[in-house]
Amino acid sequence: MNIIVLCGGMSTERDVSLISGKKAAEALRRLGHKTVLVDLFFGYPHPYNDPHEIFDHNFSDDIDATINDVPDLDALMAKRGGDNRSRIGSNIIEICSAADIVFLALHGNDGEDGKIQAMFELYGIKYTGCDSLGSAMAMNKGVAKTIFLQNGISTPTGITVNKNDNEYKTPGFPCVVKPRSGGSSVGTSIVGSEKEYADALALAFKYEDDVLVENYIKGREFSVGVINGKALPVIEIVPRAGFFDYKNKYLDNMTDEYCPAHISESAAKQLQRAAEAVFEALMLKVYARIDFILDESGREWCLEANTLPGLTPSSLMPKEAAAAGIPYDDFCALIIEKSLEKYNG
Repeated sequence: MNIIVLCGGMSTERDVSLISGKKAAEALRRLGHKTVLVDLFFGYPHPYNDPHEIFDHNFSDDIDATINDVPDLDALMAKRGGDNRSRIGSNIIEICSAADIVFLALHGNDGEDGKIQAMFELYGIKYTGCDSLGSAMAMNKGVAKTIFLQNGISTPTGITVNKNDNEYKTPGFPCVVKPRSGGSSVGTSIVGSEKEYADALALAFKYEDDVLVENYIKGREFSVGVINGKALPVIEIVPRAGFFDYKNKYLDNMTDEYCPAHISESAAKQLQRAAEAVFEALMLKVYARIDFILDESGREWCLEANTLPGLTPSSLMPKEAAAAGIPYDDFCALIIEKSLEKYNG
């Protein structure tokens, strides 16, 4: 097949997305697909007469990234130059229309929030992963939390605070403060006092005007990947210091991960059932990863659903797939296979 792998964009998770895209493109090429890796924000700047011909070019990715800290998006805007009103680069629609399917390796805004999916749906472009509705509901943690509660899914009590509110309420301390539609724990803080709360809100408001404030649940952190409605083995995440923030997620030797998780079979099945329930409640499709806290009493609390999980060497869902006997290349092939089924009936 002719495949565009779309990555990058203008998200705080841009660098993670670039690595996800590069790894996915390499896997798809090993599987025999003609694959072109494209940055959503910078587009495809190379000349062509017919967009179909780009799949016959020699593939040399000029996209590279390392993960050190949250990217400077203002500097990125300046680098592209020209008209920066659009978050979509040159020729994106034309070349994606020429592909058999677009493999979405985007994370965060413009990737997991349903906007790109909605645009592709309007243009009749096939793409991998959840559709626009499921993506939008999962990305907005306030909306997702409402859906969880309506479906009997345990989730921490939370409120939404707007940057322009006259008074910033809190559900009490300790609590967790995070952008309502962010990802990779960017702008997230765990706070235990009014002073820390004010600082945490100031940090979160740098990324979004709406911030979610939740009761802090003490316990062990787990994640469960779901493919086509069926849960993968559970993975436990144990940061060596602090919580599972951006640096602990992506920098080497910052976090220990255990898959299958070192928990009882009944606890594992409990988390898997809960992940499958979240997948169904949010009307997700193809694949997603659901994050949980298991508290000291053994009760699971759903934190959020990720509709385009990372595909980097340190990402959780590929490790879960491997534990289920699905190597990385086969996992990418499975994403393509299940995504195409969306369009076949």
